Amino acid sequence: MKTGKGTAGDTKARILDATEHLFIEVGYEATSLRQVTSRAIVNLAAVNYHFRSKDIMMQAVLGRRLDPLNARRLALLDACEARWPGEQLRCEHVMGALFVPALQMAREPEVGGPSFLRLLGRVYSDTSPFIQSYLLGHYAPVLGRFSDAFARALPEIPPHELGWRLTFALKALASVLAGDTPGNLLPAFTQGQDQSDAYLLAQLSALVMAALKAPVPASQQLSALQDVFLIGETQHAEERAGQIASNALEAQQAEQTQRADTLPIAPRKPRRTAHSEGARRAAIASLTVPGARERPIIFPSNPLDDWMRMRSRT
Repeated sequence: MKTGKGTAGDTKARILDATEHLFIEVGYEATSLRQVTSRAIVNLAAVNYHFRSKDIMMQAVLGRRLDPLNARRLALLDACEARWPGEQLRCEHVMGALFVPALQMAREPEVGGPSFLRLLGRVYSDTSPFIQSYLLGHYAPVLGRFSDAFARALPEIPPHELGWRLTFALKALASVLAGDTPGNLLPAFTQGQDQSDAYLLAQLSALVMAALKAPVPASQQLSALQDVFLIGETQHAEERAGQIASNALEAQQAEQTQRADTLPIAPRKPRRTAHSEGARRAAIASLTVPGARERPIIFPSNPLDDWMRMRSRT
């Protein structure tokens, strides 16, 4: 029978596991408390009881994985620097101290398991301000130690060049490792042969170190790229100007159409024909003018009537 303390511990672990899986799948911004409670099969009150906020919950997720990882990294780097002091320290030694602990933890379910490398890839590639601020605030000393070690192993690279090259190269390597588990990555590099994690890391590190040791761009390379940029900017400016002119013409046509739609329409005069004109005159002649005296109707005279009237008078 589980105790109350054990039950609380199981609930907290389920919440952390659910949050970690969601973070790997969709990132920090898209991970919601509602999704966490559904995945962990707990209610929101349990999440608030153990962590009080999403930020605190995510800090616990990252801390339980990255704190042990960085402790192993620093211990291994100390051992490498003690064994290969001064100029004997090679770039491969520093690279191994950075990634060997991650490969080890990916094979240990109790501290990471198969999804551990995918978690690292998400951490290094997530652009949310919270994740970036957390990494910078909590692991700046670790990054500083490894940056100094790389600088000693690569003294020919100017410090300002080495900084951004390390950022680019290590994020690229972390993304490759985060794409799958070591068991699935190995066959792609070993072509079916039985090889170790060291071989896998050597293959990937060779690509990273080639990027770190690449020569500084010569003036001819810079000039050629500047010419391409100028051509691209000219094309973009011409395209933009044409688009602006096209938009202005469309706006002018639309305004003219709208103005024409709002003007009053004059009534059209009926077209007169001979038939309609005659009918119009007949209608006018038949009209009686108000107030006019009616004239008596005079019939033509009859000679017999005239004779009878003259006879009666005599």
